[in-house]
Amino acid sequence: MADWLVRTFQTYPELAIFLSLAIGFAIGPRKIAGFSLGNVTATLLAAVAIGQLGIAISPNVKSTFFILFIFAVGYGVGPQFVSGLTKEGPRQIGFSLVVLVLCLLSPVLCAKLAGLDLGYAAGMYAGSQTISASIGVASDQIARLDMPADQAKTYLDQIPIGYAVTYIFGTIGSAIILAQLGPKLIGVDLEKACKDYEQTMGGQVSEGGLISAIRHIELRAYRVPDDDSIVGRPVRDIWPGMRVFVERVRRGDQIIEADGETMLRPDDVVAVSGRRERLVETLNPMLEEVQDRELLNVPAEVVDVLVTHRTVAGMTLEALASHEWARGVYLRKIMRNMVEIPVLPRTEILRGDILTLAGGRRHVEAAIEQLGYPDRTVETTDIAFLAAGIVLGGLVGALSYKLGGIPISLSTSGGALLAGLVLGWLRTIRPVFGRIPGPALWLLNTLGLNIFIAVVGISAGPGFVAGVQAVGLSLLLWGALATAIPMVLSVYIGRYIFKFHPAILFGACAGVRTTTAALGMVQEAAKSKIPALGYGMPYAIGNTVLTIYGMVIVLIFS
Repeated sequence: MADWLVRTFQTYPELAIFLSLAIGFAIGPRKIAGFSLGNVTATLLAAVAIGQLGIAISPNVKSTFFILFIFAVGYGVGPQFVSGLTKEGPRQIGFSLVVLVLCLLSPVLCAKLAGLDLGYAAGMYAGSQTISASIGVASDQIARLDMPADQAKTYLDQIPIGYAVTYIFGTIGSAIILAQLGPKLIGVDLEKACKDYEQTMGGQVSEGGLISAIRHIELRAYRVPDDDSIVGRPVRDIWPGMRVFVERVRRGDQIIEADGETMLRPDDVVAVSGRRERLVETLNPMLEEVQDRELLNVPAEVVDVLVTHRTVAGMTLEALASHEWARGVYLRKIMRNMVEIPVLPRTEILRGDILTLAGGRRHVEAAIEQLGYPDRTVETTDIAFLAAGIVLGGLVGALSYKLGGIPISLSTSGGALLAGLVLGWLRTIRPVFGRIPGPALWLLNTLGLNIFIAVVGISAGPGFVAGVQAVGLSLLLWGALATAIPMVLSVYIGRYIFKFHPAILFGACAGVRTTTAALGMVQEAAKSKIPALGYGMPYAIGNTVLTIYGMVIVLIFS
């Protein structure tokens, strides 16, 4: 039976790839003492174990899935490069670039002091800075160097060893430094700092319209009494600041669709939407609630909206809520770079954000016209756009020139990343093309990266154990140092040079290192989503620059 399985995996290597994924995704999320390996590292280790069977896989498989992954990365973060130029944007960009220099210099110096070969250096860089995508870029650059094939193979096999040994501390160490050590280094109470920042963002202010984040919105019917505070006044002025809206009015046998100018008369029956506690605690004691199914049968919807209009970019939710088109619209959630950010009155909206809106259909449709493009659930991806974007980017990346006899190019993967950045940004301007639904983008990211990692691990499997035995402990210690130096310094740089508020400082530090696990731990320590406000722009820059550094590392050590 065992011999049959070995022969089968050797004959059908695609089965070995999917077995690596199955094991990796089963083990990766499981937590031990609050931490987990993560899907990527678990898949790599599973692939290395399976690779001991001597399975040969075409390198073209690895390249194909990596280019899918890297295009998806660019497409996802592209909008932030332009839309992030808010009042905090320039500071976040400057901070990111300074820290990214440290993220390159630290592993380079550690690798030099440790006397590591090119492959181990590239792997240690990828693992210590938790940037899996750089493995593909580094591998492409090694393949372009003028060296014997066996030497190139040795370097390529060293990369996953360096990555696997250093990645775990790269993730866990970054999270501990930012969430636990970081606040102590600058002497702040992170939980209190987030509460203070939330107040400056209007967290305690009761506003109407768009900025209501409550999920429990209800629609109830009330009879209008002969009361001068209600009758004969525009409905927008009746209950100011209470987040309740008159949606429809029954006047005799007639049902009227209400707007802010609608005037009420005695004995009208009104359908009012709002937070349940507002309706129950405030309106119920004042008005007679009645049952009117026809009146309450208001078409409603919940829809994600991609923000594309320049006129609303950079505006706060508080400012958006003052517009007539925001009447009767409730904001449930804001997603930026696949991370949820807090909904507060002074939260700024950027192009490329996805807002989850709820309310009466006519109100939601009016809001969509002002905000951007409805990102409704669909099952299709614009494959022509996806494939053409990869081809165009790959052709640009394939162009190369020699510097000191060393061929330099973006590589096809670097070109695909650039194409994804540009096309992802263009979609926020003209969203009628290039449709890649959120679940499809997640699949491209996840499946593309992890199949690439599985092939790398299987191919490197035969020499992996010997490599770890040769450099394991030394590599682990140098990798931990390469992780800690830029993370510790980023806290001081962000606080004392760029003057970030502590509430968003640690989110920015996590973003520039693209470590979502660290952001999650920071938010848990802060008991707040506020740190996510600093994550988006640094993440967009870090994801791109750290990936390209994979090529730079190879050039430095070649």
